[in-house]
Amino acid sequence: MNVFPKIFQLDLGIYVEKLVNWLTLHFQDLFDALTIGIKWIVSNIQNILGIFPWFIWILLIFLLGWKIKNLKSGLSYGFMVFIIGLLGLWNEMILTLSIVLTAVILSILIGIPIGIYTAYHPKLEAVINPILDGMQTMPSFVYLIPAMIFFGLGTVPAVFATIIYSTPPCIRLTCLAIKRVPTEMKEAAYSFGSSPWQVLTKVELPQALPTIMAGVNQTMMMAMSMVVISSMIGAKGLGENVLIAINRSDIAMGFNSGISIVFLAIILDRITQIISKEKNNVSSS
Repeated sequence: MNVFPKIFQLDLGIYVEKLVNWLTLHFQDLFDALTIGIKWIVSNIQNILGIFPWFIWILLIFLLGWKIKNLKSGLSYGFMVFIIGLLGLWNEMILTLSIVLTAVILSILIGIPIGIYTAYHPKLEAVINPILDGMQTMPSFVYLIPAMIFFGLGTVPAVFATIIYSTPPCIRLTCLAIKRVPTEMKEAAYSFGSSPWQVLTKVELPQALPTIMAGVNQTMMMAMSMVVISSMIGAKGLGENVLIAINRSDIAMGFNSGISIVFLAIILDRITQIISKEKNNVSSS
């Protein structure tokens, strides 16, 4: 019979549920502190982004694109942001950008140190790689469940779930970048009396920076991909508009919100890619 024997069946979810309940019971004060901290970061980034009027932001985006690439890129980036404003989604864009930037900043602060430490410890890398595989391949909806249990509904669980989903590429590419630094360069630095910290900060990190920036780029894109999913647990912004459009079968609202997310993702992707290429050219020269 083509039926798996029940005697061999195992429900791993029960053990995960017990772990989550234990963490909630014993570390609720920690989760409350994290909630306050993440809310503070998101609100401050939102306030900073809201300091300048809309036309100043469009001008800044235009000048940034012109500075790091060319006039055509600056005009296209500025036009994309202008279109988001025309669609009436300016405030939603600012809030979405605040959530994404908070998640990316925290992912970088977590991912780069872990990536560096992993590069120095091959045994740890063998242990952490399967964990990273699981974090990347696990359906992102699954992260929403413990996020809601730990932090409730709203922006904070959205940031938490986004960090889990978007941190692995930062760890992987940082580890890979440090390991690819030529041994000769490190040995030369040690021969001149450099300490391990000096070798890391003055030799390894500058050489590894282009690949690390590629990891930052991937982290940012994965954070953007969580915008709509995070709206299911109360995160505001463009993702919430998409979710509302799905519930109402509102094609116009869905398209306006979706194209705004696409425009925002294109701008962030292009800017980080260009910065990565510039760092690569500087390091190679």
